[in-house]
Amino acid sequence: MSLVVGQLAAWRFLVGSSVLSRAAVTSYEDLGLFAFGLPGKMVVAGTIIIQNIGAMSSYLLIIETELPAAISEFLSGDYSGSWYLNGQTLLIIMCVGIVFPLTLLPKIGFLGYTSSLSFFFMVFFAVVIIIKKWSIPCPLRSNYIEQYFQISNATDDCKPKLFHFSKESAYAIPTMAFSFLCHTSILPIYCELQSPSKKRMQNVTNTAIALSFLIYFLSALFGYLTFYDKVASELLQDYSKYLPHDVVVMTVKLCILFALLLTVPLIHFPARKALMMMFFSNFPFSWIHHSLITLALNIIIVLLAMYVPDIRNVFGIVGASTSTCLIFVFPGLFYLKLSREDFLSWKKLGAFVLLIFGILVGNFSLAFTIFNWINK
Repeated sequence: MSLVVGQLAAWRFLVGSSVLSRAAVTSYEDLGLFAFGLPGKMVVAGTIIIQNIGAMSSYLLIIETELPAAISEFLSGDYSGSWYLNGQTLLIIMCVGIVFPLTLLPKIGFLGYTSSLSFFFMVFFAVVIIIKKWSIPCPLRSNYIEQYFQISNATDDCKPKLFHFSKESAYAIPTMAFSFLCHTSILPIYCELQSPSKKRMQNVTNTAIALSFLIYFLSALFGYLTFYDKVASELLQDYSKYLPHDVVVMTVKLCILFALLLTVPLIHFPARKALMMMFFSNFPFSWIHHSLITLALNIIIVLLAMYVPDIRNVFGIVGASTSTCLIFVFPGLFYLKLSREDFLSWKKLGAFVLLIFGILVGNFSLAFTIFNWINK
């Protein structure tokens, strides 16, 4: 819950910093420029580019890996070798037919419809997880299941634990923080609001983060209450093992993959804007520049997804630092720099706490991620 409060505070400081700058701030990079000049702008832009390319490549890698398996579950018989079960072919088709046209859109507001569809898919996912809680008995009884879960029939397996810590817990904080990472889109959305104001933007952020938190919380809670200690990191894998060929579960898997696919254009928008501001900030808007950078970014993320199999491990380490900078460090730092309030004021103290919290979380996550990666 503290992470959610921290996210809301960070969003508030971002919008507050844009107001304090007393200039036409339309992006995260603009804040870096007004706070620390050109170096600040370049650092923010570089951080956004690295973070978002890593996220988009990771999402496309998941689609390349999981989409053929999700489609094959609907098929009976041997269709191995078919083009529609080839991950790279499907990835190229999806990117050319869906991702590239959506990323060409000049304003982020145009992606509101695809975002609503993606959110609907996540709601469907949460509803199915809740309903399946009463479809799967505990303890799990099936020779097929015992093959995967190595379970006993003891009723102790069905008692929830309030706290459980392991070396994997090190990934919990950065994962939860990343799940709410949309700070790079906050200012573009703010600028595209009708009659933008801090109050209206706060209502948008409160609604968005509350709905996201509710979906994540219900999915995690009922997923755990279904499988308890045997729950997998990829929740739907458990349902596929216990309920093979269940049409609803198979449909949910496809919906989640399309939700990831529709998220890529949203992440693409800030990355393209960062590149535009780095190289073409002194030029008027040009469809040629816009299209070429969009095409180049799409080619880069597709190639990374197709030919760098350990891309998630590489960007997992990079993301542990870039994510916390974008989420916690930069919002607090920019507000401290731009605000003329006394340092002991509540807002400045809050910004300072957010800054320190981000530094601690980033270092902690980075250290444990590297430690676990080396051990593996």
